[in-house]
Amino acid sequence: MIVFQLLFKRLGLRKRLKGCFSHLKISPIFGHHLVVMLLITHLILGFRRLREIVYYKDDPMILRTLGLRSLPDVSTISRNLSQMDDASVDNVQDLSRSLVVEGLVREQFPRLTLDFDGSVLSTKGHAQGTAVGFNKSRKGARSYYPLFCTIAQTGQFFDMHHRPGNVHDSNGAPEFMQKCFEHIRCQFPGSIIESRMDGAFFNQKIIDMMSERRISFTASVPFYRFTELKQLIETCDSWIDIDEKWSYFETLWKPKSWNSRYRFVFTRKKVKKIQKGALQLDLFEPVSEQYQYKAIVTNKTESAKAVVLFHNGRGSQELLFGNAKNDTALSVIPCKRLNANRIFTLASMMAHNLSREMQMVANPGKTHARPKRPAGWTFKRLDTIRHQILQRAGRFIKPQGKLTLIMSGNHAVKKDLMHLVGKLLEAA
Repeated sequence: MIVFQLLFKRLGLRKRLKGCFSHLKISPIFGHHLVVMLLITHLILGFRRLREIVYYKDDPMILRTLGLRSLPDVSTISRNLSQMDDASVDNVQDLSRSLVVEGLVREQFPRLTLDFDGSVLSTKGHAQGTAVGFNKSRKGARSYYPLFCTIAQTGQFFDMHHRPGNVHDSNGAPEFMQKCFEHIRCQFPGSIIESRMDGAFFNQKIIDMMSERRISFTASVPFYRFTELKQLIETCDSWIDIDEKWSYFETLWKPKSWNSRYRFVFTRKKVKKIQKGALQLDLFEPVSEQYQYKAIVTNKTESAKAVVLFHNGRGSQELLFGNAKNDTALSVIPCKRLNANRIFTLASMMAHNLSREMQMVANPGKTHARPKRPAGWTFKRLDTIRHQILQRAGRFIKPQGKLTLIMSGNHAVKKDLMHLVGKLLEAA
């Protein structure tokens, strides 16, 4: 934890969290900022439930990291979280966003790619603000369905729009997306701003908004809503090859109710289809070629190949969600009150972002744009960092009165640990 202790100190995290709750007149035994900082540490350590704090409540390294003599119990944490109001949540959300912006300012990316998508957070209980909606893994369960904005270049969560589980993907999306674009444009006026979305966000309001604000975008087009698209594909006899699997054609088109035409790129991909029925031989299954079709709307002026590669790169966001749910408990809803759960989700996002920030500071990244806009670093998962560095036996001793942390003399651990500590001290 000494690595994250240095990171917290470098970012001034404790002081900045304290400012998020300065408007509250309640004087708890443990400050609200300390509880949020404890939640972030709790998730970095790999715990998911609040009651699991008992497994490290006497750990001196955790107490030193938080600047406390003792840790609050679960009931104190729950009571503290229940006292947080909407302004508290908004302030913590602003702080989370600011920490990401500071990293982006340091790296100076020539272009920034914002990906938008929702993710279901399920619960077996009846938490405030949850509702029964579409839930692929737990049908009939109550859930939240927040909309997330992520930064492709750093693999971090930029912002979140919290929603109940019974809303459509695009519910509240135009306003939230516009807010995210304005924040990025204000901080990076010289950078190219890009965005990628799935078919749920294909509507005139969102597309026109991004076009008016000069946001380079791609969005999947749902075929079931526009039968005309099927006719365009069926009547096309001049597909242009991109490579051995992909081919395309493009046209300017608009739905009947829209005012403006946009560039539509229609792609098809060769896939192998297993034939049904009896097989001639037992050693292999005969296959035949067929195509999968996709339509993409964009205002980009690059080649169709560049547009397709860029849009397909949004799959990295699903990996980000998966890592955050597994490593920092993004999928957990621990409390019954809405604001308490919103704070927990923000703490999960910040724990994930801080693990990325630590690696960004320690290693140089690639700032030039690549076709699929992957992250500029080969990030280790937080779970991997735990196994390699955090979950190590250590002991505090005082030779000649100087407090010292000793560990086993493993060369690989020493190399990684001293590299991280050295880089964080340099950055400070």
